[in-house]
Amino acid sequence: MQAKLLGAVGALLATAFLSGPAAAADKTKIDFWFGNSGDIAKRVQEQCDRFNQSQADYEVVCTSQGSYDASLQNTIAAFRAGKQPTIAQVSDAGTLDIMLSGAYYPANKLMTDMGYTVDWKDYFSGISGYYATSKGEMYSFPFNSSTALLYWNKDAFAKIGKDHAPATWKEAGEDLKALKDAGYACPLGFDISNNEVWQYIEQFEAVNGEAIATKKNGFEGLDAELVFNKNPLLVSYIKDLKSWYDDKLVVIKNKAVGQTFVEAFAAGDCQVILTSVGDHGNVGRTAKQGMNWDVAMLPTYGDATRHSSYVGGASLWVLQGHSDAEYKAAAAFFNFIAKPEEALTWSTVTGYIPVRNSGFEYLNKQGFYGKAPYAGRELAIQSLTASPAGDAAPQGIRLGGLLQVRTEIANGLQAIFVNNADVQASLDSAAERGNTLLRRFQQTYKNVQLP
Repeated sequence: MQAKLLGAVGALLATAFLSGPAAAADKTKIDFWFGNSGDIAKRVQEQCDRFNQSQADYEVVCTSQGSYDASLQNTIAAFRAGKQPTIAQVSDAGTLDIMLSGAYYPANKLMTDMGYTVDWKDYFSGISGYYATSKGEMYSFPFNSSTALLYWNKDAFAKIGKDHAPATWKEAGEDLKALKDAGYACPLGFDISNNEVWQYIEQFEAVNGEAIATKKNGFEGLDAELVFNKNPLLVSYIKDLKSWYDDKLVVIKNKAVGQTFVEAFAAGDCQVILTSVGDHGNVGRTAKQGMNWDVAMLPTYGDATRHSSYVGGASLWVLQGHSDAEYKAAAAFFNFIAKPEEALTWSTVTGYIPVRNSGFEYLNKQGFYGKAPYAGRELAIQSLTASPAGDAAPQGIRLGGLLQVRTEIANGLQAIFVNNADVQASLDSAAERGNTLLRRFQQTYKNVQLP
């Protein structure tokens, strides 16, 4: 089979050599599968095009898989079939799944083997800490890094006598009621699908210094158990959200109802949303003409001290089973996207934050954060670094099957908001189902130590 495949490849190269320029035949092509869709998918493709145009030796073929979940599942299926891409984007939630698979070429080893010197300490600690091993080794390249922020309509807030976003959820509740009383039909737009619950559960726990699971959210062992349902702050917060939902202060917005919450905010239909800083560029391009809006760090709950939020987004993994030439192409691509100039372009068109200090410093020197429409994106960096040195709170989440766990959490929230189920009972049930998934994952990797 392999011989036939190599023969077919050779025939194709021969055809290219005879029918086209020699340079085209000599290019090493690699596949890069990613999960972003919509506007961000266009920006990824643009970055791939910039790399391809920057040199003549390599060509990266970038293909969207439609979603993070699809990207991970399609990559797994392709690997089993021996047709895996050279580079695969895996979301933060899928980090442990691929880290324990052994199906990758560690990023730090790849760059060294291919002759590149990388200052791995240049990565922001809040980003590298999420993806690194316990020894600080980087097995993947942080790529589209983000965190959640609160987006607010300054014009709407001005009508209720406010010139700042809410710093606490108590203040947020008061603002939402005032917006409703002022005639706004959607004070806060949100979604409780499995792709969106991270803002309302994981990031809530993060900024309030709480854990979603034992063992420091799984960083200290595969035997971690979900405990978000036992956190009084979170339970009270979900009860608040349900109360606001019943009073129509909070409105579900997603594709099923014809408009996502990001689209609703950009159109001026919803006045507050919680979403990734990665949406900042999209909102800026699509916001209703003349609309004044801004971002703020997520509110804290009660008297809780603010802690660092978790990094979101994804990292890039290099998969086993490819040639040295393909790995050289991958290393060249990574070297290209790490350049400060590329960090500026990437942050400009997406809203994602630079993953390295050098990139952030370069943006600052260019005055990036001091001008519209980019002002405010620096709050994502502040949010990711809000905790004091030596903070004992978890700095991220490393749970196996986290994408599936999120689905169970989403099911629990949907039972609460759509079916009026009891808050505590639904959270307990979601945690129980999630723990079943964790135990199944633990059994799959029985006696395996976390790297």
